[in-house]
Amino acid sequence: MIEPIPFPLPEPPSLYQPLPELVELQRDRPVVEMRMADGTPAWLVSRYADVHTVLTDYQRFSREINKASRTPVAELGGLETESLMGMDPPKHTRMRRLVAHAFTPRRVERIRPAVRAMVDELLSRMMTMPRPVDLVANFSTPIPIWVISELLGIAVEDRGKCKEWSDIMVGDWNRDPARTKSAVDGFAGLIDSRRSKPGDDLISELIIAQEVHGHLTEREMLMVCIGLLIGGHETTTNQINLFLMALMHFRDLWDRVVANPQDIPKTVEELSRYMQIGVTGVMLPRVTKQDVELSGVTIPAGGVVLLAFMVANRDPEVFADPHRMDVDRASNPHLGFGIGIHHCIGVHLARMELQESLAGIVRWMPEVRMAIPESEVKLVEGLVVRQVQALPLTW
Repeated sequence: MIEPIPFPLPEPPSLYQPLPELVELQRDRPVVEMRMADGTPAWLVSRYADVHTVLTDYQRFSREINKASRTPVAELGGLETESLMGMDPPKHTRMRRLVAHAFTPRRVERIRPAVRAMVDELLSRMMTMPRPVDLVANFSTPIPIWVISELLGIAVEDRGKCKEWSDIMVGDWNRDPARTKSAVDGFAGLIDSRRSKPGDDLISELIIAQEVHGHLTEREMLMVCIGLLIGGHETTTNQINLFLMALMHFRDLWDRVVANPQDIPKTVEELSRYMQIGVTGVMLPRVTKQDVELSGVTIPAGGVVLLAFMVANRDPEVFADPHRMDVDRASNPHLGFGIGIHHCIGVHLARMELQESLAGIVRWMPEVRMAIPESEVKLVEGLVVRQVQALPLTW
């Protein structure tokens, strides 16, 4: 009898390659029983086809893990169970319909010029600063915060506090309940401030949906807004940092982007496939509603299913030469933004911000390079995502 593998898995030794043990599991044991730290059994799924099935078959796989008796305890805390990412249909369908219109391709393209102007303003300011200049503080953090705050209607003076609260909530939810409660209360105060001063923004629209039409409870309103704010900037900030690091690491790719800026959209897609944003590469578990067979392994009803996104995006059955970054892939159906009903609601917004951010850096500082060895770049500890503390640049 094969013993279950302990979970969580260790962090990969490289920013640019998945954990070697995950690659081996994908090849030899694509669905394998794991054992959580508290003894709870779970099943790790690593092949693209199986991960795709789990993400798209909501009839057999549930995201409402708060209703399951055996689930991982902490990932994104209450956001796991109470925001859009933790809901099943029909509740998910109702809630997503209330906010999806704010993130359509047409609306995103309308704000692209404003985002480009913001990119240019920040980069022009960086050009005047003594070098090295920290990209995190001066560019990659303010851009996504500004964009999602504009959409939601968060005042300029409150955006710094929102970032602090957001960082608390993507850490260990249970580590400091008092800090978490303070962050949630802070978000609730922002929503209340919009009730007395509504505007042309998403929070004001949701307040109307709640107070006039009764479509949202107070708690639903709060958690959906928190989820949109955190999802709307945390991942994009981290992607800007990690994508630029990858392009500076693989310098020939950076030189190509500088010479061919029209390739930036497909470069963003390949980086979304290639780079791992989560610390372990395993996130957003599902729970089986019935016995399910994947790759010849039966997962019992009520079983926790862990998705190895990182290696699913490196599956050789789908991606030729999967561990090489190839901007010219003819087909790139990566899962970097998810798929199915829970695919990233802000995917068009995120793509646009990433495209404009990289395009701006290409315009303003084509000779950019890191001012310290890559090995000295530190990540923020205690988060489920790879968040760079600082990224000092020179050019």
